[in-house]
Amino acid sequence: MESAEQIRDRLLAQFPGAEISVVTNPGVAAQHSLLLGAAHARAIAEFLRDDANLKLDQCSNVTGIDWPEKEIIETTKSTVPDPAGGPAKVVELKTKRIQPGCLEVVYHLYSIALRHGPVVLRLRTGNRTDQSTVPSLTPVWRACEFQEREVFDLYGVVFEGHPDLRRILMWDAFKDHPMRRDYVEPDDYEWEPTPHGAVLEKAKAHYPAPSVAAVPAAEGAKP
Repeated sequence: MESAEQIRDRLLAQFPGAEISVVTNPGVAAQHSLLLGAAHARAIAEFLRDDANLKLDQCSNVTGIDWPEKEIIETTKSTVPDPAGGPAKVVELKTKRIQPGCLEVVYHLYSIALRHGPVVLRLRTGNRTDQSTVPSLTPVWRACEFQEREVFDLYGVVFEGHPDLRRILMWDAFKDHPMRRDYVEPDDYEWEPTPHGAVLEKAKAHYPAPSVAAVPAAEGAKP
């Protein structure tokens, strides 16, 4: 099977102007992946499915990843001459930058016809808030349908063009997305009919205060 770099080069020739890059995997498996821009993702997926040398006719897995915003420190080195005429000195300069957060969807593709794979695709949202949309690949591989719904439910990725995008694990009234790294678990557990253990201790904080019972008058006292 072609390498990720070879597939990228063929895709760039087929789709001029498309955003396609190789994300390397330093692990032993070395399953490098292709990061696709949203604009050409659907067309690229169809090409990968229909190309005679690839025939990636099966999507086996769709996974969500939450990448929160993080601070990155970059170190650069420069040579500074010694004013006294001595040997030049190497000075390290450290700069900080903020890498914006995003949500990512990972697809593992195989060819049943040619018996090879996987080819790994990645799609990323613009951010983790108001730009959380990527194109659905369900119209290309039907096996993506339930798995994209799961990523929508747990991570909040909105799949544009999905035929039935709704929660699949949590109920419709559930708030937020429990697989996000900044998700805060509620402590009232309104859905727990018989709280016990640690859940009960958390729930007690939301119980109404007990009412003070009326103290009966002393025997023989006048009303």
